[in-house]
Amino acid sequence: MMTLNEIISDISDSLVALDESRIPWDKYQPGVGPYTETKLVQYMADYFRECFPKYRGIMTRRTPDLLIPNEWALEFKLARPFGDNGKIAENWSVNLLHPYPGNTSSLGDCIKLLNANLAEKLAVIVIGYEHNPPKIDLEPLVQAFEILANQFMKIQLSQRIEIRRANLIHPVHQVLRVFAWEVQKNLESQ
Repeated sequence: MMTLNEIISDISDSLVALDESRIPWDKYQPGVGPYTETKLVQYMADYFRECFPKYRGIMTRRTPDLLIPNEWALEFKLARPFGDNGKIAENWSVNLLHPYPGNTSSLGDCIKLLNANLAEKLAVIVIGYEHNPPKIDLEPLVQAFEILANQFMKIQLSQRIEIRRANLIHPVHQVLRVFAWEVQKNLESQ
């Protein structure tokens, strides 16, 4: 059985490899930072299939975003406080914190995973980018997500796993931070 730590390490490696390729997304500057969530998830699935035999059978889906059959169901969100142009992105924190069922935030993803009746272990993953040093630190946002999930929505999350990689090539998205939590259960359903 693969651990979430192992998967997060592989995710981080795949994103650094994409960054180092200098392949730009659409009309944006080279680097991994500007890629959309959908493109990143598809890239990771392709990278895993090519580089790691252990991910045989990995697939992208609507729910979850990435499925490692009989292992893990993964939902992803991006936390990108600044756009490619260096300007603060409007509403960027909503990707994590919108606390209503049926929405597309990480909190909504927790509910979606819990209601999906999947045999795999469940996890939410946040891919974040910062300047070096951070102009906007992601830590308060991540802590707010944990508090809202546990105290307001009664979702039991595992301890946070985080991997940080610096020296990305994009002038704005210079540091990669990958956060992950196993979604263990809904505390209200006990």
